[in-house]
Amino acid sequence: MRLQGAIGASGRGSLSDRSVASLLEKAFKRKPDAVALEINSPGGSPVQSALIGARIRRLAEENDVPVFAFVEDVAASGGYWLASAADEIIADSCSILGSIGVISSGFGAHVFLQRQGFERRVHTAGKSKSMMDPFKPETEEDVARLNKLLGELHEQFIAQVRERRGDKLADNPDLFTGEVWIGQSAVEQGLADGVGHLVPTMKDRFGDKVQLRRLEQKKPLLPRIGIQAMQGAITEVEERALFARFGL
Repeated sequence: MRLQGAIGASGRGSLSDRSVASLLEKAFKRKPDAVALEINSPGGSPVQSALIGARIRRLAEENDVPVFAFVEDVAASGGYWLASAADEIIADSCSILGSIGVISSGFGAHVFLQRQGFERRVHTAGKSKSMMDPFKPETEEDVARLNKLLGELHEQFIAQVRERRGDKLADNPDLFTGEVWIGQSAVEQGLADGVGHLVPTMKDRFGDKVQLRRLEQKKPLLPRIGIQAMQGAITEVEERALFARFGL
């Protein structure tokens, strides 16, 4: 089963728990000898990453089926979260893995508004409702609050990787800083179990007569129109930006 693209809630990424749930259920309910995941994702939503990863583990344990993750171009950030749900991770010699961290980005436009003569009017009930509003100056209090949230998410990510990879992980202080590694270097860090490819690896594990059945998300036959087309274009731009962070 292929897990390709950015991770986000419905309409905000190629992958979400909702979009892959039925295929994952189908894959495991067939009682195969193993489920192989082809992963090519630069990450995205931590919540959707956690939901998909938890679904993979639940189905694997309920059906007693081993899971192999085969990394293509990249399994970074949330993409690596998905890979870590597998029992074994196999990467290409040029695959990018890691980026175990959390990021929040935005913009500040308050100076531009002032120069154009615009006055921003915001009314809230609750002092934190307008936190990190891009149309007002950044405050130390808002930054501290955001850093606290990011730190908590980061700890959840670290806990997931430590639970799944355990003693395989190298004793490297840079492992959870958002750093990335390529191919064999990722294996040496304990982020992957080996370098290889899907078909040869499955034949090596289950014999030359192994039969592979592919499951993929279906795309609409007709192009989207109107607002949906615009939303799709925005999603594609955002996804390309995520891949571009890794030179892809």
